[in-house]
Amino acid sequence: MQYTAHINIMPLKELLDPQGKAVNSSLHNLGLNQIQNVRIGKHITLAVEAKDKAEAESLVSDACKKLLANQVMEAFDITITEG
Repeated sequence: MQYTAHINIMPLKELLDPQGKAVNSSLHNLGLNQIQNVRIGKHITLAVEAKDKAEAESLVSDACKKLLANQVMEAFDITITEG
């Protein structure tokens, strides 16, 4: 069965996010002071062939742990949909 995996990868909350801090500062320079705590991450979409949703999630989790996310500095969450 064909599944689509949506992966969000974000810096760990305990770590400084220099890119997010720079964007936050730029937004303030533009007069958008109501916006706070900007964090910049990645969104990855994958097509996965698996026998069921659980297997698809397991395969994608493995891909994240081995290549897509640096678990020392990043956390990830996965959403699997059919199709």
